[in-house]
Amino acid sequence: MREVRIFELEHGEPAAAWRVAHSSIFKVISGEIWLTVEGDAEDYWLGAGESFELPRGAVAWVSSGEAGARFALASGSERSAAMPARTLPGWNWLPRWLGVA
Repeated sequence: MREVRIFELEHGEPAAAWRVAHSSIFKVISGEIWLTVEGDAEDYWLGAGESFELPRGAVAWVSSGEAGARFALASGSERSAAMPARTLPGWNWLPRWLGVA
């Protein structure tokens, strides 16, 4: 199961920080986001449609651009992420998008 959370930031709000509990994908829905991850020498400006992978345990700081921003944070369960991908004998002809091949 995946959890997807949507956040909104208004321009002028102070930068928000949180520790990432599970590996997550950070995706900008609208506006611009300033993102920095503790321990990473780079800061990132992400626009609508851009995404960034946040590793488990990272501390991320976010703030919005002048127009404010909406973004989604999606994470899968640790159980499903930890399970190895399996292939079923005789089913390798199925397309990869079905998750079998």
